[in-house]
Amino acid sequence: MASDLELTCSGCGARHPELPMSYTAEAPAVWDAGFADADDCLLSSDQCVIRAEHYFVKGLVEIPVLGTDDVFSWGVWVSLSRANFSRAADLWDQPGRESEEPYFGWLTTELTVYPETTLNLKTLVHTRPVGERPFVELEPTAHPLAVEQRNGITMERVREIATAVRHAP
Repeated sequence: MASDLELTCSGCGARHPELPMSYTAEAPAVWDAGFADADDCLLSSDQCVIRAEHYFVKGLVEIPVLGTDDVFSWGVWVSLSRANFSRAADLWDQPGRESEEPYFGWLTTELTVYPETTLNLKTLVHTRPVGERPFVELEPTAHPLAVEQRNGITMERVREIATAVRHAP
């Protein structure tokens, strides 16, 4: 009997012992490897700056998994204004930072498992306690990602995502 957290891939037929409950983007969609050595660019696991003009933070789009206590998450990048990025950076290691008002931003991660682009979806970035990634709240639109965040997904949908991610071109 297969566990709910196993994956038998519909793309290749292979059985995987664990069903991933999260995926993450290493950099914003606009990042280029050529930026790595530039003095006005930075890419860390949490923050990104491009040409001292574009500012990004990494956060989580969390989606409840229906009928379980599980949460599926996408680790995504969101662009912020210079002022909001500076404020978030100033508070990065400050206890109590979670009381900060959310920051407006644009999603800058392409999640190819969705039929419509996820680039430039409107978001609110909610700061969490030190050591926790921000929560990314999508504007409540009809975009499939926003609908999934609002309504939740089934474990079968988690399996579909896993298969699509494993077999992405």
